[in-house]
Amino acid sequence: MLITSSESQAIEARVKALEAELGIEVVTLVAGKADVYPETVWEAFALGASLAALAVAVGDLLRPDWVTTGAALWAAFTILGTGALAAAASVYVPAFARLFLRASRAELEVSQYAKVAFLERGLSATATRTAILVLVSLFERRVVIVADRGLDASVSAAEWDGVIARMTDLLRSRNVGDAILAGLDGIAALLRGKGIARGAGNAFGDAPIERAEP
Repeated sequence: MLITSSESQAIEARVKALEAELGIEVVTLVAGKADVYPETVWEAFALGASLAALAVAVGDLLRPDWVTTGAALWAAFTILGTGALAAAASVYVPAFARLFLRASRAELEVSQYAKVAFLERGLSATATRTAILVLVSLFERRVVIVADRGLDASVSAAEWDGVIARMTDLLRSRNVGDAILAGLDGIAALLRGKGIARGAGNAFGDAPIERAEP
């Protein structure tokens, strides 16, 4: 589970209240990561192997008397082994893997992931075109809000960014549930008094969706 059952229940209740008040559809999605990022594994391996090779070279210079017939084999084992350990760490330790992930790449992948999820979930099919997807991607520690075109005239990109900012601060502190709740409160505050057309029914459910893998 990416979020606890208590967090899920709190989010579900908040979504239900927000939809009842504003008459819009809101879907929350928590993703483990937006992409597999294979380059992080190779870059971690390269870094580990490079540092090990440097250490071996420095050791040979400082203690040339250590050089034996098996030194080359030992050096190769050390270099490749360290690289393999670094690659494994990039797979199992998210904080380490993030060191090799460019911010621009993460931003692009999370944004694309959110847009695809919006379409896959059929959120563009509401009568008033006012559905909203709130995506939290844990590995990248990024938030994306995708709003349908019925809200374009009422809410600016800067206003959505303000909601995202208050969520991101909490997400970086690993308060995932609190981050989503803060985002939902921000959306409610933002849309009150905007004159949003009220929709009908609840077509998408209120409980948060969880996706561990991209």
